[in-house]
Amino acid sequence: MSMADLPKILVVDDVRANLVGMRRLLAPVKAEIYEAHSGNEALALCLDHRFALILLDVQMPDMDGFEVAALLNNDPATCDVPIVFVTAAYHDDINRLKGYTFGAVDYIAKPINDAVLLSKVTVFLDLHISKLRLKGALEELEKRNRQLEIEIEERRRVEKQIRHMATHDALTGLGNRILFVEHLTRARAQAQRHGREFALLYIDIDGFKQVNDRHGHGVGDKLLCAIANRLRGNLRQEDFAVRLSGDEFAVIMVDLAEGDAAHAQGQRLCEVLREPYIVSYNDQAYTVSVGASIGIALYPRHTTDETELIRLADTAMYEVKQQGKDGVRLAIARPVVQSA
Repeated sequence: MSMADLPKILVVDDVRANLVGMRRLLAPVKAEIYEAHSGNEALALCLDHRFALILLDVQMPDMDGFEVAALLNNDPATCDVPIVFVTAAYHDDINRLKGYTFGAVDYIAKPINDAVLLSKVTVFLDLHISKLRLKGALEELEKRNRQLEIEIEERRRVEKQIRHMATHDALTGLGNRILFVEHLTRARAQAQRHGREFALLYIDIDGFKQVNDRHGHGVGDKLLCAIANRLRGNLRQEDFAVRLSGDEFAVIMVDLAEGDAAHAQGQRLCEVLREPYIVSYNDQAYTVSVGASIGIALYPRHTTDETELIRLADTAMYEVKQQGKDGVRLAIARPVVQSA
């Protein structure tokens, strides 16, 4: 153990001979010994050092041991340092009780018995070392807890990122088919619970293949991102848009007061999506125009089954494309034919 690691003991006595004798007695102890000739000197040393133990003479001029102990006991920086009074008045019950009142933890009587002194000092040093080890262990535990919290937070962040990557389209940032199914199920449950209507809009971009063929897939990808941004900017906050695949998108509109609102929104989206786009790719700007064919199915008006709702919206969208594209069509629920 280096000198820097040794515990420190402060011996306070106004008689130099007593300090010399105490140093000799404490020679076998693995500790760094400091000496103070007065109470004021002892207090000054306590400002600069953290002592494991203070051996404090009671009878001193100017400031006796009781006063020094009281000041140390009232200071948060030194209140937990054990003080052992060294006094010839050990057998005086009144003084002994007074010392305990001022923060003393023990007494050693003069003349000092070597064995008693070493035994008591060893006990207090062992307690000091144990306290330091416990403090170190608690600090290490706190450090590990903080590190664990950081790791947990990082894991949550990564899991959230992975979840986002798994449920969102990497190109446009819209939800993908996985998230679409989740939101569709949630919309159906809420509509059923509150007796409300919701709409599913299937959107296919007209003329997108021509843009890809003429300008390349890089421009096509930029166009898809621009289309996704227009969808985001023209929906209610409660509505949800996804990219299903290629140039196919879908929108879920919830809490509809009437089905006509979905049809009106489909028409607005057609108008917005057919406006020209200016997209930049490889330091070149391209002006392109596309349209949108939109099919709409309503829950529960057309069906209460999710799969059938998707089929009806998809069918309505293809009927728009077959009839000239760039328009909106409400689905028609076809009766289920019972087998004989």
